[in-house]
Amino acid sequence: MKSIEIISIPVTDQQRAKEFYVALGFEVIVEAPFEGDKQWIQMALPGTKGISITLVTWFENMTPGSVNGLVIKTDDIYKDIADLTAKGITAGPAEKTPWGLFAAVIDPDGNRLSLHG
Repeated sequence: MKSIEIISIPVTDQQRAKEFYVALGFEVIVEAPFEGDKQWIQMALPGTKGISITLVTWFENMTPGSVNGLVIKTDDIYKDIADLTAKGITAGPAEKTPWGLFAAVIDPDGNRLSLHG
């Protein structure tokens, strides 16, 4: 084994989720139909190598909103919280832990992400 490549994020509405993740700072890598009526939407943060997310609606055992603990590294958590808040995305507050600062960000389906500074 070499690395984690794709993390599936279960969502109810892929287009709404895509808009949220673009506002969060992700870029679309691939958006294409597959297997009839399904849509593959794969996204990544700029500059990341080989790690991406895909917005999924087809895994019965992955309920939208069930992701908890996907951690996104940031150089300036306070700036990122302010930037996201300006875009209408609720982020934070930053909480101090023994492992650094963390701030929650919740997507439209309730998937919980954490900024880590």
